[in-house]
Amino acid sequence: MKAVPMSVELPESVMPLSRPALPLQHACACAPASVGNVAVGFDLLGHSLAGIGDRAEVRRIDEPVVRIAAIHGCVEMLPTDPRQNTAGVALLSLRKALGLQHGFELVLHKGIALGSGMGGSAASCVAALVAANALLAQPLPREALYGFALDGEAVASGGRHGDNLGAMLLGGLVLATPDRLLRIPVPAEWHCAVVHPHAVLETRKARAALAGDYALAEFVAQSGNLALVLAGCWNADATLVREGLKDVLVEPRRASLIPNFARVKQAALDHRALGASISGAGPSVFGWYETRAPAVAAAAAMSKAFAEVGLDSDSFVAPVNGPAASLLDTLTDMASA
Repeated sequence: MKAVPMSVELPESVMPLSRPALPLQHACACAPASVGNVAVGFDLLGHSLAGIGDRAEVRRIDEPVVRIAAIHGCVEMLPTDPRQNTAGVALLSLRKALGLQHGFELVLHKGIALGSGMGGSAASCVAALVAANALLAQPLPREALYGFALDGEAVASGGRHGDNLGAMLLGGLVLATPDRLLRIPVPAEWHCAVVHPHAVLETRKARAALAGDYALAEFVAQSGNLALVLAGCWNADATLVREGLKDVLVEPRRASLIPNFARVKQAALDHRALGASISGAGPSVFGWYETRAPAVAAAAAMSKAFAEVGLDSDSFVAPVNGPAASLLDTLTDMASA
């Protein structure tokens, strides 16, 4: 399904859903972390990760504005000017596209550290949109929020890429082109281990490391690897994924930005990973496994490798087929029913 164009008129394919029985005035939503790129799908492929995420509380207000009332959690020094905040820009885009007469007041609760390579900016954006969408007289289908989320993500990274956004909106492994989201089936028993060292790697800096010339052979090799991974997931064929889950295009240019990366990656591979690489822009590192047990063992080994260079870390083990962003609660204004 195509993303919503940034205009008041909506195409029939993304027309709002039916009106709820009672208008909602307040909603709270959470969005999970994610593994962006998944080694072979730069800016295109991502999967959600249970166990950590951001939460957004959105209140419908009469003023035709977007206001960020507060930001709490592990990251507090973020701009409260909605024009400079990923969640704020996404809600501004939503208001403009739908021609809304009312506004939104937002409180963010950050659970994902920025510059972690786990989709911290995207999670705030998606959580805010999911909550705000519940407050509309005619809520939109989930895929129709994608375009607004892209507008928000561009504030943080400087580009409209949806690898993290798609995974958070739909859950699981998602192929995210500029105009379409496609969920890719993954066996339920496949797990991911992600280890986040206590270090910050800004997305813009990580993207700057990619400047320069590339050989055509590198693109051909990466395209082949992406095709193998997608085919392996569709067919539940771990052998195909193991053959293809190798980043020959981006990882070599970013590896030096992550302390002890080679040792951390090898620790993941030593536990029979289907593949391992940088999560998003880094510095987190991930590995895929056919079952949970080796993923747990690998996470401990990867953390130990980061500790070799004096870095504490947090580790997460969860199914590759992770959750989508979801509503936590809503309050209804009974007086206006």
